[in-house]
Amino acid sequence: MKEEVVPWEAEAPDATTSRERASRFRNEDAHSSAVRKKGAARAALLTAPIVSTMAKLALPTIAVLAAQTLVGIAETYYVGLIGTDALAGTALVFPFWAMMAMMSNGGIGGGVSSAVARAIGAHRHEDADALVFHALALAVIMGATFFVGAIWMGPAIYTKLGGRDEALRVALRYSRFMFAGSIPIWIVNLLSAALRGSGNVRVPALVTLIGACVLIPCSPALIFGFGPIPRLGVGGAGVAVATYYTIASLILIRYMMKGRSGLVLRVVPLAWRLVRDILRVGLPAAVSTIQTNLTVIIVTAGFGLFGIDALAGYGIASRLEYLIIPLMFGLGTAILTMVGVNAGAGHLQRARRIAWTGAIVGATIPGLIGLVASIYPLLWLHIFTHDSSVLVPATLYLRHVALAYGVLGTGLALSYASQGIGRVAWPFVAGTVRLLIAGAVGWLAVTHFGASLTTLSLIVTGAIVAYALICMIPILTGGFHKPAKTG
Repeated sequence: MKEEVVPWEAEAPDATTSRERASRFRNEDAHSSAVRKKGAARAALLTAPIVSTMAKLALPTIAVLAAQTLVGIAETYYVGLIGTDALAGTALVFPFWAMMAMMSNGGIGGGVSSAVARAIGAHRHEDADALVFHALALAVIMGATFFVGAIWMGPAIYTKLGGRDEALRVALRYSRFMFAGSIPIWIVNLLSAALRGSGNVRVPALVTLIGACVLIPCSPALIFGFGPIPRLGVGGAGVAVATYYTIASLILIRYMMKGRSGLVLRVVPLAWRLVRDILRVGLPAAVSTIQTNLTVIIVTAGFGLFGIDALAGYGIASRLEYLIIPLMFGLGTAILTMVGVNAGAGHLQRARRIAWTGAIVGATIPGLIGLVASIYPLLWLHIFTHDSSVLVPATLYLRHVALAYGVLGTGLALSYASQGIGRVAWPFVAGTVRLLIAGAVGWLAVTHFGASLTTLSLIVTGAIVAYALICMIPILTGGFHKPAKTG
C-alpha cells in the first residue's frame, strides 16, 4: 500500500537548512550593523567640533591608561621594597618592555589605526574588516619575535648595560616572566588599535581598566606571596601581566568575531596591499618607538657608568616620562583617528586644524607635570625610595629634563598627526636626531670627555627640543596639503 504523504510534512523545510538560513541572516544583520556603526562614526569625525570630539575620543583612553600607569608605579614601589639591586635590575629591563608596549600600541598599532581610519573615511568597509585579521596575524609574529629575542639576547644586553651580580640576576628573572606574555599582549594591543581607528575607544578603554583592577592586587600577592600563593619576587609582576593579557586576548577575539564592535574579525586571505597599508605607517612608527627606547637604553647605560645608585636613580626619575607617554598616547590616538578619517575623506584643511589643536593640548598637560616635577622632584621620587644616594642623581635629572616635557608633548602630538595622514618620514628623522643627540653625543660626552650627570641631563633636554622642532616640519611645509596614497 502506498504511504500517504502529509502535505505540511512534505513542504516542511529541512532543519539544517533552517539553521543555516538563520545563521546567514544573523551574519548579514551583524554586517549591516557594523556598516551602520562605521558610517555614524565617520560622520561624527568629519563634522563634529574638533575639541569636543578629540576629548570624547581621548579622555576614556587617557583615564584608563593613567590607571594602567599607576599599576607600573605600584609595581616599582613594590620592587623598591625589595632593595636597590631590585630597582636597578628592573631599570635594565623596563626600557625593552616599554619599547614592546609602545611598538604594539603606537608603532605597528599606529599603522593599524591609521589604515582602519583611512579605510573607513574612504568608505572601504570590507577592507576595514579585513585589516583586523591582518592585525591579528602581525600580532602573533611580532609577539613571538619579542619572546625569542628576550630569551636569546637578554643576558648579553643587560650585562652590556651595566648589570652585574644581584642586579643582573634580578633583571634576567624579571625579563623571563615579563616577556612570557608577549603574544597575547600584542594581540590585545593591535586589536584595540583597530577599534580605536574605527572611533571605538570604549572597548579598548574597558580592557585596560579591567587589567589595572586585576593587576594592582595580583602583583603584590605574587611578588611577596599571600596565603597559598608562593613568593615569586620580581617575577611575580610578570606572571600577573602574562596571565591577564592571555585571558583578555581570548575575550577580545571572541567579541570582535561577533561584529558588535563596528568591525568584524573573520578569517580572510592575507593580502599584501593591506599588510603594506599597515606597515607603510606602522614600520616607520615602530622604528620611532625603537629610537625612543634606544635613546633611553643608551642614557641608562650612561648613568650606569656612574654606579648602581645613579642607575637606580635614573630608572625611577625616567619613569615619569613613561607616565607622560601613555597620556600622550591617549591624546595621540584621538588625533590619529580624526586626522586619518578626514584625510581619507579629502578634508585636509580640517585635518591640519586637528593637528595644531592636538599640539596645543599636548604641550599643556605634560608641561604642567614637568613644571611640578622640576620644582618638587621629591613628590615623585619619594614614592619609590628615600635612599639619599639614589635621590641625588634622580633629583638632578628631573630638575633639568622635566622642564622640557611640554615640548616633548608637542612633538609626540604632531608625530601622531603625521601617522594619521600617512606621512611618517619627518617623525622618523626627529627620532633619529633625538637618538643621536641624547644617545650618541651623551655617551661620548661621558666616556670620552668626562661629562658630569648635569651635562648628560642637559644633553637629554636638548635632544627633546630638537625632536619637537623637527616634528613641526610636515605641518609647516605643506605636508598636510596632499594625502598619502593607500594600498
